[in-house]
Amino acid sequence: MDDVFYINRCNAIGLKATEKGNPPVGALVVKGGQIIAEAEDAGRSKNDITCHAEIEAIRMAVKSLKTNDLSDCTLYSSHEPCIMCSYSIRFYRINKVVYGEKIDFLGGISSSMPLLTTDKVPKHWSQAPEIVHFREKQKIE
Repeated sequence: MDDVFYINRCNAIGLKATEKGNPPVGALVVKGGQIIAEAEDAGRSKNDITCHAEIEAIRMAVKSLKTNDLSDCTLYSSHEPCIMCSYSIRFYRINKVVYGEKIDFLGGISSSMPLLTTDKVPKHWSQAPEIVHFREKQKIE
């Protein structure tokens, strides 16, 4: 499986989220080519702003793998992780992020607060992950 497969899976999950009145965001945590966790955005349906797809997938991965160290994992998302999700990605040491759509204003990469890519963070934080903006890389099916 490759980035196309995983991003298409995120998009399919995002469509399920919209059926429940949520934003069209899906996310996966992948380790060694295997999907460890997948989640859809559920902020509106759960009435909890922290239930972004990326955070939900990270929560599942941490529980499944029984560790807070996801440094051997990749996070895939249909959308650029926001600054809240970016904090979680950095905290759990995810080493690679592949995303589809860019998010204006609060994106953790492209906004005025690039929490996902900055090196101006506390010393105990992980290094910034490798970032792949999939939409710029190639057209998604």
